[in-house]
Amino acid sequence: MATRCSWLWRAFAILLLPLATTGCGSFVARRMAQAPNSYPQWFGGLARVELAFDQNFLTNFPARLADVGPPAAQLSYRIVEPADYQLQVTSTNQLKHGRPHFTFSFHTTLPGRTNAWTVAPRGTVVLLHGYGLAKFAMAPWALRLAEDGWRCVLIDLRGHGKSTGQRIYFGGQETLDLSQLLDSLASNGQVVEPVTAIGESYGAALALRWKAVDPRIGQVEAIAPYAVLSNAVLNICHDYAKWLPSGLVKAGLRKLPSLLKVESDELDPATVLARNPVEALFVAGDADKIASPEDVQKLFAHAAPGSELVVVPQATHEALPYYFNELAPPVLRWLERQNGGRKAEVGNQKSD
Repeated sequence: MATRCSWLWRAFAILLLPLATTGCGSFVARRMAQAPNSYPQWFGGLARVELAFDQNFLTNFPARLADVGPPAAQLSYRIVEPADYQLQVTSTNQLKHGRPHFTFSFHTTLPGRTNAWTVAPRGTVVLLHGYGLAKFAMAPWALRLAEDGWRCVLIDLRGHGKSTGQRIYFGGQETLDLSQLLDSLASNGQVVEPVTAIGESYGAALALRWKAVDPRIGQVEAIAPYAVLSNAVLNICHDYAKWLPSGLVKAGLRKLPSLLKVESDELDPATVLARNPVEALFVAGDADKIASPEDVQKLFAHAAPGSELVVVPQATHEALPYYFNELAPPVLRWLERQNGGRKAEVGNQKSD
């Protein structure tokens, strides 16, 4: 079964709606904060990335629910235990309507065969997807990391996938959700330390924010995180809908902080890191038009010493998370640092 996946394409759908209204900033802000899974499935443009896998891909890992809040919500999650899943990744790249179009196919053996870490995982990795997506988007990483001994937790973030919640908060509430989920996992004996957070795009921004407020989070890998929310939204509009008046979008962005009851810069990961630097592995795509290498570099500049930056040549925002050949080695070496492995030399590195 082919699952269509276009990173942040529902943000484009959200910004289409005001054109049928009076166009007031408050209306646009409410649409930006509306739970992505509340929009009809037919919204959105042509997917720029497709993930192809068997329809039983996730059914081998039962879905579970955890209560979080307030505001009350239930997070849907799945646990992928260490095993030999014999993961193989193939990809194609072609032009459609003048734009690069990627197809990534994942072939596995399910259920996986036991391996050396099945009964004694090396640690726990929490995987955080991008805006408008769901846990399936990070499932290939769960299988890859599980093969290397890590218990992986796939989550539908608040207002995404099968999780509930009428509104998203771009980090303020979601970090509390994640800490409450970790509490629930720990109480059920499902957490093996150390705990790592890996996210892409919106999920990467959340991973950085979560590390800043929860001391239980050890390593963080941030794939294509945005530094300033308003810049990312405007970049999406420019890339997906150049005809959409930027003034309309900016009006919504100006109203968004008051709607969410936060200061405007509190929505920006750059502000969070400047106030509370964390150590992280940052990954940027050389051809990313949403979270450009320069934007990721801004976050890297605010990060704690020991952080590292990897830039993947020719990778777009939508396709970057699935450049497994380029990303698996540095990500795995970064995880090794939590188990006493030698310090990885995977990219540009900050020092004191």
